[in-house]
Amino acid sequence: MPDIRSHLKSIERSRRSLTRADRPREFSLLGHRWDLFDQVFAPLYSPSTRVAAEFLGLTDPARSRPPSSMLEIGCGTGVIAVQAARAGCPSVVAADINPHAVENTRVNALRHGVADRVTAVRSDLFSGLPQGARFEWIFWSSNYVQAPPDYTYRSVHERAYVDAGYRTHRRYLSEVTDHLTDDGVALLHFCDRGDPDRLERIAADHDRELHCLADRTVMEGEDPIRHMLLQIRPVRAREEKRPAVEAGAADGSGRIRDRGPRAASRPHPSPTVRPGGGVPTGPQAPSPPCATPPPPHGSPR
Repeated sequence: MPDIRSHLKSIERSRRSLTRADRPREFSLLGHRWDLFDQVFAPLYSPSTRVAAEFLGLTDPARSRPPSSMLEIGCGTGVIAVQAARAGCPSVVAADINPHAVENTRVNALRHGVADRVTAVRSDLFSGLPQGARFEWIFWSSNYVQAPPDYTYRSVHERAYVDAGYRTHRRYLSEVTDHLTDDGVALLHFCDRGDPDRLERIAADHDRELHCLADRTVMEGEDPIRHMLLQIRPVRAREEKRPAVEAGAADGSGRIRDRGPRAASRPHPSPTVRPGGGVPTGPQAPSPPCATPPPPHGSPR
């Protein structure tokens, strides 16, 4: 397990992604073609973007139930933001610290006819957003590999792969609920290339609890990697203020909890939170626990 969490290996994957001779200007994903700019995270070399789309129910926009507004942190090429707009979300803000990613997202929004619904902005998490902006969904597929606190980034591209001292995760957990609508949902795509125990401690430091809404295991090279969709909630959120996402009972510990006992052999209807896709925002029955389906294959992030 420690080897898959090596920040040096992730930095090397970043370097290879940028310099490989077969890096294309376009790629295919989710049945569509997408532009790929230099210095932008390339979804074709990692399963994480596809897994994120599956978690959010965006692999088939015609069947999705979109929110009224969405903020994506770390938009990269814009696949998730564009798919959300194609699914019918009328207002999507796609934010990235990388200016190349911001422009890449704008181009892909134009390419897919949703430029009127997708606004791409350069922002370090929430710093570049209009004051008072609130969203029904906030989603970040994070740079979950932890680098040492004193690590110095050599390119903006490396920021998509590692987080020095988990400073960005700490800020996200601390600030994300301040940017939600009253019934909004704060989401984090994490995996065990990161350090879930450290994430739990950070959540507890900021009076947050983490709930696993869905998960799946993907073979990345030789390694089975568990990806998780986590919901972030204030520990002392009143029951009537909670989004209607059933999860484990809150105990104030900040620990990542599944929605029931784990059973590896128990089937899960899909990697998304509910059959048909999407994050629920209205009353519903409890969903199955985060069981692990048979792992597909992919390349490491």
